[in-house]
Amino acid sequence: MSAYIPILGLVVLAAVFVWVAAIWLSPLIGPHRYNRTKYDSFECGIQPTPQTVTGGGRFAVKYYVTAMLFIVFDIEIVFLYPWAVAFDRLGAFGVVEMLLFIVVVFVAYAYVLRRGGLDWD
Repeated sequence: MSAYIPILGLVVLAAVFVWVAAIWLSPLIGPHRYNRTKYDSFECGIQPTPQTVTGGGRFAVKYYVTAMLFIVFDIEIVFLYPWAVAFDRLGAFGVVEMLLFIVVVFVAYAYVLRRGGLDWD
């Protein structure tokens, strides 16, 4: 148990430093330049505008379709990684099953591409 005493001391020292230096000393030694811009809300450099429609307005469906496409391809990677790790133990059955999986995913991709789901106009 005595091996953990230095770690406990370091944790206590860090907590005291955060409490004393960050909370109590920073307002005392920091700059005191208060202006309206400092306390104004920040939205990526653009001045905030009021919403014209209640509920915040509507987004186009193409944004949701694009997000779903990213999710589909992320899930494909999640399935491809363990298959690649265990490729040598799966044999021909694993190769055929993964080829079927990839064909199904790329058929969906071709469908979306044909329907214009990836156009950013």
